[in-house]
Amino acid sequence: MRALIQRVKWASVEVVKDSGMHVVGRIEHGLLVYVGVAVGDEASHAGRLAEKVANLRVFPDAEGKLNLSVRDTRGGVLVVSNFTLLGDARKGRRPAFVAAAPAEQAEGVHETFIRELRNQGLHVATGVFGADMTVGSAADGPVNIIVDVPETPSSVTENRHSEVIHKQ
Repeated sequence: MRALIQRVKWASVEVVKDSGMHVVGRIEHGLLVYVGVAVGDEASHAGRLAEKVANLRVFPDAEGKLNLSVRDTRGGVLVVSNFTLLGDARKGRRPAFVAAAPAEQAEGVHETFIRELRNQGLHVATGVFGADMTVGSAADGPVNIIVDVPETPSSVTENRHSEVIHKQ
């Protein structure tokens, strides 16, 4: 699973319904989380990602340091399904989406992620899985974090490289 997590002042998502756009999810301050489910992802990955999102310290404390989570700030989480997060644009000009799970598999894992966020005690709003959505938000910071669960080999290597640099 891959998530693009954005700290926001507000966020909303609309879908076409009854010949018009209708808001289906909205939060005030909190996190806008775009989620892509990869081939092979399962419920345990959704649970780990939900725990990470709920506890990710991306909100400032009284001293301005990023020490608070969305749970600490009592913020909301708007979850939007987004298979294009798994696009591979290393070759050519058109991204390949072969890493994205088929909709039948992805929807269940996506719903598990949402349920696990709610189990963390968070207010969670959502888009509509597989729908063409219009997302609006006001970025706060901006603060944007990409999280892969399980970690990809490249993210592990990058983290180890970062640890080596910080130890020197």
